[in-house]
Amino acid sequence: MPSPFLTAEWRWLAMLNYEIDPAVLQPFVPAGTELDAHDGKTYVSMVGFHFRYAKVRGFVIPFHEHFEEVNLRFYVRRTVGDETRRGVVFIKELVPRWAIAWTARRFYNENYIAVPMSHRIHKYGLERRATYEWTFRGQQSHLEARSMSDPVLPPDDSLEAFITEHYWGYAKQVDGGTLEYQVEHPRWRVWTALEAELHCDVEALYGKEFVPFLTETPVSAFIADGSPVSVYPGVRI
Repeated sequence: MPSPFLTAEWRWLAMLNYEIDPAVLQPFVPAGTELDAHDGKTYVSMVGFHFRYAKVRGFVIPFHEHFEEVNLRFYVRRTVGDETRRGVVFIKELVPRWAIAWTARRFYNENYIAVPMSHRIHKYGLERRATYEWTFRGQQSHLEARSMSDPVLPPDDSLEAFITEHYWGYAKQVDGGTLEYQVEHPRWRVWTALEAELHCDVEALYGKEFVPFLTETPVSAFIADGSPVSVYPGVRI
């Protein structure tokens, strides 16, 4: 295996999950993959998390080591011989610095944009609250999850495991091809959220087809503790 393109820690992942009509996602499915489902249902996730200690090819980029990200993603799979590779496709990713967005677009053709962002992590007793905020076209937006429980490793057949345990990324390319890249991290513990909220202009950010789904209450929400991660160079498939 080649050396990682990116190493970092992903911490305090607030993950809000919504059931969605698979027909909405079909135009975004990269060639060579198919939609993945859990118990026959298709999901998208709004995810906010904190990038820490980021390095590109082993080097720290000054002032770009720690930052927030918020993304909208869905889930696909690809069969390679006897192996089923379960992966993630991103609709759009928000970061606070243009150099990060440029790098992701240049090397992976991921749909990154740079916007002003901030985050807050609250810990008191059993309470955990992760809040990610951003400004898009002058509108203040936020994603938040709050829990009051101990963290657990989710059961293998749970929705939480389905959401967190996809270890490949797939990105459509401008010529219609697909880039596949591997993501390594250990299993994550999760806190089930008692409260979760997404406040943003869904149509402006993601398109009107997502409005009926992302404006509903998420069917599940949790905070994942996260871990060190390695993202490997992409390979055309």
